[in-house]
Amino acid sequence: MAGDRFARIGLKGGKMAREPKHDVLFDAVRIGPKQTRNRFWQTSHCAGPGAERPGAQAHLRGMKAEGGWGVVFTEFCSIHPESDEYPYTSARIWDQGDVRNLGYMCEIAHRHKSLAGIQLWYSGGNAPGLESREVGRSPSQWLSPLFATRSVYGYEMDDLDIQTVINMYVEAGKRAEAAGFDLLEVSAGDDTLPIQFLEPRFNRRTDAYGGGFANRSRFFVELLQALKRHLGDRCGITTRFEMDTLHGPEGVEAHEDGVRLLELLRREGVVDAVALKIGDYAEWGEDAGVSRFRKSGWMTPFIKQGKSALGPNIPVVGNGRLTNPDDMVALIRGGVLDIIGAARPSIADPFMPSKISEGRLEDIRECIGCNICVSKFQQGGQIMCTQNVTIGEEYRRGWHPEKFTKTKSPCSVLIVGAGPSGMECARVLGERGYTVHLREAERELGGHWKSIATLPRLAEWSRVISYREIQLRKLKKNVEVHTGVGPMSADEVLRYGADRVVVATGYHWSSDGRGANYGPIQGADASLPHVLTPTQVMQGKEVPGKRALILDGDGHFMGIALAELLANRGKEITYVCDASDVAEYGVFTMESGNNKRLLFEKGVRTYCNHWVERIEPGGVRLTYLYKFGPDLTGPRAGAVPRRDNGGEFDLAVDAVILVTSRYSEDRLWRELKARKAAWAPNEIQAIFRTGDCKAPVQLNQAMWDAHRLAREFDSPHPAYPLPWIRERQLWGGETIPRLGDSRANVEAE
Repeated sequence: MAGDRFARIGLKGGKMAREPKHDVLFDAVRIGPKQTRNRFWQTSHCAGPGAERPGAQAHLRGMKAEGGWGVVFTEFCSIHPESDEYPYTSARIWDQGDVRNLGYMCEIAHRHKSLAGIQLWYSGGNAPGLESREVGRSPSQWLSPLFATRSVYGYEMDDLDIQTVINMYVEAGKRAEAAGFDLLEVSAGDDTLPIQFLEPRFNRRTDAYGGGFANRSRFFVELLQALKRHLGDRCGITTRFEMDTLHGPEGVEAHEDGVRLLELLRREGVVDAVALKIGDYAEWGEDAGVSRFRKSGWMTPFIKQGKSALGPNIPVVGNGRLTNPDDMVALIRGGVLDIIGAARPSIADPFMPSKISEGRLEDIRECIGCNICVSKFQQGGQIMCTQNVTIGEEYRRGWHPEKFTKTKSPCSVLIVGAGPSGMECARVLGERGYTVHLREAERELGGHWKSIATLPRLAEWSRVISYREIQLRKLKKNVEVHTGVGPMSADEVLRYGADRVVVATGYHWSSDGRGANYGPIQGADASLPHVLTPTQVMQGKEVPGKRALILDGDGHFMGIALAELLANRGKEITYVCDASDVAEYGVFTMESGNNKRLLFEKGVRTYCNHWVERIEPGGVRLTYLYKFGPDLTGPRAGAVPRRDNGGEFDLAVDAVILVTSRYSEDRLWRELKARKAAWAPNEIQAIFRTGDCKAPVQLNQAMWDAHRLAREFDSPHPAYPLPWIRERQLWGGETIPRLGDSRANVEAE
């Protein structure tokens, strides 16, 4: 170990006892024939594994069971090929292959004394069927509001179809029981079949299943009665019900059909527990509300009303991005709910219940409500999380969020840059037993993220920094944090005395307007008073004049957050983007609708599919990106081979904020790499770069890169990830079902 700067100091703190006021959170709750071990219920949430990656599915849910969640659910689980959601990844309980694969999840959950739950899902006329190619059944026939561009329709059910679909649920429930599931939850939200029957906008029938409330609720009650009759003595029968779809009288309103339905379920005695939610599938961001628009507990008024309708004997599960145990206790003591439901908080910290039980509240890794987890499902990917980068890696990489393999080759490590990635790298290296010096040029930790958390509606995002600050303080025995040291030079790094170096110096915004498809903009120069980068705005550079233009080529949160910031200062804002939608990544994070509502409320003028051609003091030249005609004119030198139909116009503005693209702040890394001959004479074994210094990606990915580097720091080539387990069918292996196998007969006759 080189140098004497790495003397070990301090001690890591010990555990505390649980606060007695939180004891109620650990009461058992009876759910039909089953009993939970506490009041923590991991709500059904998407993650990507489905039934096709049984190891990932089992160990992701199993990690939460290990962490103290008394109930762990699958994601939404299709009961039949007619409800094929492909390319979106659901679980499936179609056949014996799914029974085998999902059975492993139940085995892991039971190993940790938790109940395993499955959400039974049939979306009928909303199912795209892009793998099965089967057509779903629905109360009436309509063009799906979810997949209109795919021409998705179902076909209207007659009485035999209704009984057939009920049979589908029962047979799926039997397969779920065979897999080992304890709780069978009927999805009655997200535009699935039970809510389709209840909502007038979907149900246009005039028979015994349409018209008034009694008829529209008939299918749901008959379905639950059938599940109770066939499985209720062995499995808990529950539902997740959308008590307000936020569509007014054409949907389900809490004060009307929402309460009536819950009262009906209570009278009929057909459910053992009810999980309550709001919103619908087209805009389920109102259920999975982002912290920009929905603060913790935003669904409380709806849940309270639902609990009052269900009474004291039917446990109510309530969500709301709850992370504070005092808030949880207040909701239980206040009669609002009985069980703490959570999806995103259980992703951010699978061990939250255990930490509450052990009195380690400062160790809770609180969800920031950014909906990166939601966005990856929406993109067809595997689950990711900004706070917990180990999510989804439990099986395929063997990562545990709370356990770290101690290194057998300890050494000293200098990390240059204490933004989120540098902090995460230091935290994991410290847990693994390395001696770490984390050095930050500025006086506070957090890098660019500390400024981002000051933008409108983003205060909860500061939890990324505060959690890691606390954990680094607990590692002071072998991790030193130095702030306010100024930018380090290559000479300083080489002479520092570290065995290894990690450069985590972040990124900077383009100052010349360069974007994804466009070169520098004429007149774009952030050294001028009327041209600014986001960093300059956040650091206090004056935005001159009354009229400001946001040029958004980034498409995530930055452009729209700056638009709100400046509108709140009284500026007249014009928002310009090259995409077809404002802040287009909001489509994936489920905040697109509210982004548009926000801009309209703030009086922001928007131009989508436009770009700035030229910037001058007092104005810009805008151009429509599709101004060229559809027909090709043949090869032309120095010009687009299409007819130019105009589309340029001038706009008077006093300031332009360039939210166009980002670039790695990698000058230090490049200089150190160029001086590799100087490493050995200074006793440096290796130098790595990580996070945005490597590529200015989304924060979750930048921190994952830093975490992975630290996890694999003693691998043969730490800069390059080790292979992970790829779950896939290998050629020549068994298939279930096989061609020619029969399907369970569910058709009513």
